[in-house]
Amino acid sequence: MNGRSVRLIAVAAVVVMLGALALAGAGEATGGLRYSITVSKFENRAGWHGQWDIGDAWGTILTDMLNQSGKFIVLGEPDMRAEALNEQDFAASGRTAGGKKAPVTGQMTPAQLLVKGAITHVQGDTGGGSGGVRIHGFRIGGGGKKGEVNATIYIVDSTTGQVLASTSVVGTSKSRGMSVGYDTGSWGAAFGGHKKDNVGKAVEAACAQAVQFLISQLPNIQWTGSVVLAKNGKVYVNRGTREGVRPGQELIVGKSEILRDPDTGEVLDEEVTEVARIRADRVKEKLSICSVVSGDASKIHKGMTVHAN
Repeated sequence: MNGRSVRLIAVAAVVVMLGALALAGAGEATGGLRYSITVSKFENRAGWHGQWDIGDAWGTILTDMLNQSGKFIVLGEPDMRAEALNEQDFAASGRTAGGKKAPVTGQMTPAQLLVKGAITHVQGDTGGGSGGVRIHGFRIGGGGKKGEVNATIYIVDSTTGQVLASTSVVGTSKSRGMSVGYDTGSWGAAFGGHKKDNVGKAVEAACAQAVQFLISQLPNIQWTGSVVLAKNGKVYVNRGTREGVRPGQELIVGKSEILRDPDTGEVLDEEVTEVARIRADRVKEKLSICSVVSGDASKIHKGMTVHAN
C-alpha cells in the first residue's frame, strides 16, 4: 500500500468519525427523543425524464435513510398511508373476516413533522435533461461519469403548517461517500433496476445531505407529550420507547397556554408554567409510567403538557 492510499484511508476515517460525532451531538441535544415524520413525494421541477421516476425514488430513499438514522419515528409515505386508510374502511364495512388481525380505525400514528420539497435541477452525464442516450433503440440513462441533483427541502410543523426550516442540497455521483453509514443495498428498485445510474447515485448523495440537515434541526424543535393519567403518585405519559424515552429520564410537566393572534387565530407561542418534574420509571412502547421528583404531585392532571428536560 503506497503513501497516497494510506492518506486517502485516513481522510475517509476522519469523515466517518466526524459524521458519527454530528449524529451523536444531535442525539445529546434532544435527549435522544424522537419525532414522528413522513416524506411527501418531491416534485420534479427539473424536467428530467429517465427510466425511473426521480420523485418516487427520492421519497423512497429519503424515507429509508431517515429510518436507518434511528432519530425519527418514520411513517409511511402519503400513498402508503392512504392505502392503509382504505384497508381500514374496507374492514369497517363488514365485508371482511373479523378477528384481531383485521385493521381497525383510530390508531394511525399522526406525523408531527412533514418533509416536502422539489427537485430543481438534474444533470446526467450527457448534460441534457433526458438522463441518457438512445443507442439502437435502447435508452441508457445516466451511467457515465457524472450526475448531479439539486433539491430544496422543507420541514413543516403538521399542527400549524408552518415551515420550520428549509435548505438546498446538491448531490453528485462523485459524492458517494455522503452515503457512508446507510445501507444502499435495497434501493435498486427505486431506480428501475439501474443501480449504477449516475443520477441515482447523485440522488443518494443529496438524500444523505438532507438527512444530516433534518437531524441538525432537531434541537430547534420542541419535543412534547401529554399526561394521560395521574393516579396514586404515578404519572402516565403518552410517550415511550418508540419516541426514545429511557428509564430514568426526567421530564417537565406544566400548564400550557396557547397564545393566539386575535385577528387571525394563528398560534403565536405556547407558554408552559412548570408544575413538577417527573422521572420515567417504567417505559413501554407508547407509554411511560413516571414518579414525581419535584413539585406538587396533586396539581398534575390529565392533558397537561410534558416537555423534555
